[in-house]
Amino acid sequence: MASLRVKKPTTRKGKKALEEREPKTIENLKKTLIMEGRKCSNEIRQALKDLNLFKKPNSRMMRRNNDVTPFEDATPLEHLAKTNDCHLFLFGSTSKKRPNNLIMGRIYEEQVLDMIEFGIDHYTALEKFKTEKISQFTKPVIVFNGYKWKLTEELRRIKNLLLDMFRIDQIESIRLQGIEHVLSFTLTDDLTILVRSYRIQLKKSGQRTPRIELTEMGPSLDLSIRRTKIASDSLYKTAMRQPAILRVTKRKNVTRDELGNVHGRVHVGKQDINALQTRKMKGLRKTAEEKRTERANKKSRLSASADASMDEGADGDSSGEANDGMDADSGEE
Repeated sequence: MASLRVKKPTTRKGKKALEEREPKTIENLKKTLIMEGRKCSNEIRQALKDLNLFKKPNSRMMRRNNDVTPFEDATPLEHLAKTNDCHLFLFGSTSKKRPNNLIMGRIYEEQVLDMIEFGIDHYTALEKFKTEKISQFTKPVIVFNGYKWKLTEELRRIKNLLLDMFRIDQIESIRLQGIEHVLSFTLTDDLTILVRSYRIQLKKSGQRTPRIELTEMGPSLDLSIRRTKIASDSLYKTAMRQPAILRVTKRKNVTRDELGNVHGRVHVGKQDINALQTRKMKGLRKTAEEKRTERANKKSRLSASADASMDEGADGDSSGEANDGMDADSGEE
């Protein structure tokens, strides 16, 4: 029986590679494995190259054909994804039964979570569009057109897969001049997905908001849905679960930053700065002149209060004698 001993890395590079693959609270960007099957037509090969341009630098394209059939046996595909640390894959092949075949899928826990098989009915390569292209590593604006995306659970999963496949990163704020690319996915009545890529041009409009024009720059694909393998509801829910530290909880005056640290805001009443107890140190001690002035002021306040009390006592005695005299006069009468 073969031993199940796990060999630990002995080099710094090996340890760093394993640390990159460990589970994280905030995960790294998903990489995409792009590979060709046993047989691949020029159209499929060119389509994979064009899609690789959109996914760079978060993609790994295999340079040779692979004897893999994902729907029959996904074990070789899962092994290649684990070796290259990829959680998304694009697989292209062609056969007499299924020409121009394109498979998209996701990996979870080193196993295929879900994958969709598309047939490319029509394809126009990126190089055939003689228009100006966008800069590299540009985040696209993803648009889904059509009311049928929400009709069935299968179409909702396909929409989620396409969004996960072509979304580069999740951002909170955008810059208007940085929006250059639009990816449009249109679902027609016969369930054909029209994939179009546009370049955004900002034109003068005479107002603060510019006028937007879209210029198709390719590639252009018409995809028909063939076979699907969708994860169960329980597995899909487990894969979509977020760590408790990243869950947004509504607490008053409490916020979290991107690293999960908690920041709280405390409101206090108005404070008297003069009454605060500060740290006693030599630099804050009173000088001899300040002490003499304070003692003199204290003596003057005490003497003033004593004189005031004596004056009140004298006024009281005089008023008492006057009252006695009046009483005596009334008795003689």
